[in-house]
Amino acid sequence: MKCVEEGCSGAPNITDVDTGEVCCTGCGSVLIEKIETMVPEHYNSEQHVGSGRSGGRVSLTMADMGLSTIIGAKNNDATGKSLSADMKNTFYRLRIWDSRSRSHSIDKSLSSAFILLNSIKEKLAVPDTVVENTAHLYRKALSKKLTRGRNIAGVISASLYISCKEAGIPRTLADVADASNISVKDLSRHVRVLVKNLDLKLESYDSSEFVTRIASIAKISEKTQRGALNILSDAKEKGVTEGKNPVAMAASSLYLSCMMNNEGKSQRKIAAASGISMVTIRTRARFLVQTLNLSNLFA
Repeated sequence: MKCVEEGCSGAPNITDVDTGEVCCTGCGSVLIEKIETMVPEHYNSEQHVGSGRSGGRVSLTMADMGLSTIIGAKNNDATGKSLSADMKNTFYRLRIWDSRSRSHSIDKSLSSAFILLNSIKEKLAVPDTVVENTAHLYRKALSKKLTRGRNIAGVISASLYISCKEAGIPRTLADVADASNISVKDLSRHVRVLVKNLDLKLESYDSSEFVTRIASIAKISEKTQRGALNILSDAKEKGVTEGKNPVAMAASSLYLSCMMNNEGKSQRKIAAASGISMVTIRTRARFLVQTLNLSNLFA
């Protein structure tokens, strides 16, 4: 929009985001009033109240899902005037009841679980979508009273492992158990409970998803990685990977590919990189050699 005043035809316009006005720099005339603001929304939270016009973010990873209200500590009304003594006492009692209402056992369980979830999230580097689904599964388990008699760490870790599987993010039982400081046996027991009672259907991990991870730790070349992927692809076509530990299959295929490409990587090094014992790697490698007729490659 251009200013119609004489001598202002070439003067640029400026926008004041605080007042919402577009002004002419030549004569100072206001051309547009109350334009739509383009600045981002500011979120209010318990630590920073009153900084913007919108509420806090809504998330399943919060005990109250970000929908709670807060009674401010100031004893002033909307005009800034101080409240009367009776009204101050009334608000004091309201603040007490508000704080007591937050100490419900279910809220405490959710708060403890989601604090632990955030710490595990940082250790495993899982995306926010997986964390949100984990919180959803935990809330379902809580509503069905599956948390009774079971530790919070076990249930929230099992929910995270299931969410990783559903999203196709390769995280093993050992990875999740180590991040949450519980045993693999305890974690697997909680996973079985959730799968059974929440009527979940989980597909097993694809062994090829672990090849790059193991190879990067063991510093195995790209050519050898492609050879391992080819071995796993042939094994999958023959249907011999079902029911096998995907990490063990990936480690064994890498070991065989190293032998084929004359890359000097010992069983011990691959075992340390994958977390699979050398006995298991030898057993799975022998199984792949026999099943895929790879013995002629080592002649």
